[in-house]
Amino acid sequence: MSYADRRSRLLQLAAGAAFLALAVVLVLIVVSSSNSGDGGDTKLEGGAAVRKLVEGIPQHGMLLGDPKAPVALIEFGDLQCPVCAAYSEEILPEIMETRVREGEVKIDFRNFTIIGEESVTAGAAALAAGAQGRGWSFVELFYRNQGGENSGYAGDDAFLEAVARGAGVKDLAEWNTDREEMIPAVEESSQEAQRLGFDGTPTFAVRGRETNGIELLGTPDSTGDLEAAIDEAS
Repeated sequence: MSYADRRSRLLQLAAGAAFLALAVVLVLIVVSSSNSGDGGDTKLEGGAAVRKLVEGIPQHGMLLGDPKAPVALIEFGDLQCPVCAAYSEEILPEIMETRVREGEVKIDFRNFTIIGEESVTAGAAALAAGAQGRGWSFVELFYRNQGGENSGYAGDDAFLEAVARGAGVKDLAEWNTDREEMIPAVEESSQEAQRLGFDGTPTFAVRGRETNGIELLGTPDSTGDLEAAIDEAS
C-alpha cells in the first residue's frame, strides 16, 4: 500500500472515529434528557437558559439573527426529534453566541415533520410564535421540555400554550388563531425538505455569497463542521 493510500485510509478511520464519538455524545444527551423527566409538562424547565441564549438577537418569524446577515444557515427540524433537541443544546449555541450575535450569520428554522401528526401541531404553534417575534424562543424552550415521541404532549393545547407563554408570546388569543392557520406552511416546508433529498432530522443547508444557491450539508458532525461550512459560504 502506498503512502498516499495509507494516508487516505487513516483519514477515513479518523473521520469515522470522530463521527462515532459525536454519536455517543448525542445518545448520552438524549438518554440523560429522557431520564430527567417525562417532558411535555406545563411546569417548564430551562426558561432562564433560553432567555440568556437568545437575548438581544433579533427574531423575525423563524429567522434568528440580522436579516441582512451575509450567510443563512437553514435547519430542517422536527420538534419531537430528540437528536434535534441535543443539537439545540450542544452544537448550535456556540454559533448563536458568536456568529449570529455578531451579525455574520442568520439561522432559519424550517419544520420537517417526519415523526408524526403531533409534530405538525407543534410546528404550527412555533410558526405562530414566530409571527409575534418569539419563534426561536418557542423552539428552544420546547426542546428543553421535550417528551416521548408521539406520546400526546406535542399536540396538547395546555403544554403548547405554556411553551408560548414561557417564550414570551404576548397575545395568546392571536397565537391560538394563527397556529391553526400555519399548518399548510408546516406541510410546505416538510415537502421542501423532501424535494432537497433530506430524509432525517436535523438536517442543514447553507446559503451565502460563495454558494450557488442553497448548499446541502446534511447532518454535520460538530459545531466545527458548521463553522467551516459558514466560512466557505461567506
